[in-house]
Amino acid sequence: MEMIQVVGLGLIAAVLIMIIKEQKPLFAFLITICTGVTLFLFLAGKIGSIIGTFEDLAVSAGVQAIYLKTILKIIGIAYIAEFGAQIVRDAGQESIASKIELAGKVLIMVLAIPIIGIIIETVMKLMPA
Repeated sequence: MEMIQVVGLGLIAAVLIMIIKEQKPLFAFLITICTGVTLFLFLAGKIGSIIGTFEDLAVSAGVQAIYLKTILKIIGIAYIAEFGAQIVRDAGQESIASKIELAGKVLIMVLAIPIIGIIIETVMKLMPA
């Protein structure tokens, strides 16, 4: 049922954008942004339940909270960078969209470095001397 609502909102927004885009391209872009934000807010509750499930799994597996938080930040950066890049791409600014994606990738690498270091240390401990 929720997916029907998402698709319905997307289709209505797409039709409105197609009608308005020729005469008022700025309004069409604003409809694009509003639709994207609305869909994101619609999914925010679902994202919260997914994060809760990951936290429960991490506790039961004995994974330290700092690692889970780092991974969730990485996932969040990836989604936000993709969302932002798509909106900018819809505005016809491919160059800026590429730079948003690059910034997201760099930030992800910065956050991933400590985790990669721990993985390398663990592998080195497992290898015979």
